[in-house]
Formats: sequence, C-alpha cells, structure tokens
Amino acid sequence: MKIEGHTFVVSGGASGLGRAAAERIVAAGGRVVIADVNEEAGRTAAEALGTVSARFVRADATREDDVRQAVETATSTFGGLHGAVNTAGVGTAARVLGKHGLHALDLFQKTINVNLVGTFNVIRLVAQVVAQNATEPSGERGVIVNTASIAAYDGQIGQAAYAASKGGIVGMTLPIAREFAALGIRVVTIAPGIFDTPLLAGLPEAARVSLGQQVPFPPRLGRPAEFAALVAHVVENEMLNGEVIRLDGALRMAPK
Repeated sequence: MKIEGHTFVVSGGASGLGRAAAERIVAAGGRVVIADVNEEAGRTAAEALGTVSARFVRADATREDDVRQAVETATSTFGGLHGAVNTAGVGTAARVLGKHGLHALDLFQKTINVNLVGTFNVIRLVAQVVAQNATEPSGERGVIVNTASIAAYDGQIGQAAYAASKGGIVGMTLPIAREFAALGIRVVTIAPGIFDTPLLAGLPEAARVSLGQQVPFPPRLGRPAEFAALVAHVVENEMLNGEVIRLDGALRMAPK
C-alpha cells in the first residue's frame, strides 16, 4: 500500500518513535491522527505537520472511547482510515525481589495494560473501520504496525514487566495477521533495540554514549528516523505480514 493519500492513527505520536513515524508518513503524502496523552506535545507535533495532513486527539490507548474518537477524527477529517502505527507505551524497571521489597503488582499490571492491552485496543478499533474499506487492486485494505522491543527476546534483570508486555505484542502478531488476512489487513511488529527517545533523554551523555557502544554496528543509539523508515517500508511492502522485525544493530542484551 502506498502511503500517499492514505490515513493512519499513530498512538504515542506526540514524541519519540511515534512522532518520527508521523513525520515520515506526512512527508510521503499520507495523513495522520496523533493519539497521545501528552496534549501539549501532541498539539505541537500536529501543528508542525500542518492541518492539511495532521490532527491531534488526546487519547489514552487503553480507553475505548478515546481510541474511538481518534478513529472518528480520521474518518471525518480525512475521509477514511487505512491503518495504525502503535508506539504508545511505558518503560518500567523493577526486580521481582528487590532490595526494597517485592515488585509492586500494580506496576506490573500498569505496564501490561499500557503496552499490551493498549496496543490490542488500537488494533481492534482501527481494524473494525479499515475492514470496511474498498480493496486496493491487490486486495489489500490496510496495514497495522506495532512496536515491541528486543526485550521481548532478551529482557534484562529488572525488565520482567516490560519484557512480558512486549513479548505479548510479539505473541499476538501472527495470530492477528492470520485472522486479518481474509480482510486484506496486514499486521507487522517492529522490535527496536536501544533508541534515542525521550525515555533515554534524562540520562547523562556519558551513559547514553556507553549504551550506544554496546551495539555491534553501528555502535550508537538508534535514531527515530530509522524506525520511521522501517515503518514506511512495512506499509509499502505488501509481502511483509505476520512478522516481527528486530531493528537493533545486532544487539543482544546482557543479563544486566
């Protein structure tokens, strides 16, 4: 599916990987609805992309009404909806048996809810609308791109909740892609390594450099634009479906 002329909901699109994906879609002639809980950053991002191509909706990915509003904004403003890019998520770190006590159950539940349940919520509500689209000549109706993490495969000590949430996204990719095949909707997940996003912005520069040097090649943090480039390729390469793609410079994380 060509990006040009098509519309996507980008959850978590106010910053980081999501904003880079939104920028790439608009640059390729597409349109986006940025769905994010950060209202100030979301409005700034949408304004920078221009009202012809972008809108912002304050939306919590875990809330059905919020996501429905983002979907409705896409169809009413841009005349249709052709997919989603799911980047909304939280990063948490805590040992199961830490120095200060047990891993808080509510922290585990929140991580699963935001990262996994939120992704699933966007998938189902977007697909409900995309399934009604007229087909492209190939039979395609839309594309959904999710964001997992290499922590799904080699999560570190302290990442039990985060790795579980991202592993869930990996695990549901193929069954949903198989189900949606009859509808002409592709589902692909990207599993990034260590990227230069707001999650790492608070670290000292020396720590950021050290993290980047753990990557075999290139020995640096990933750039959001590189994630966005893969999103664009996934959308436009019809043979990519039901797959999880590691985008990590060959990094395999150590236990800690």
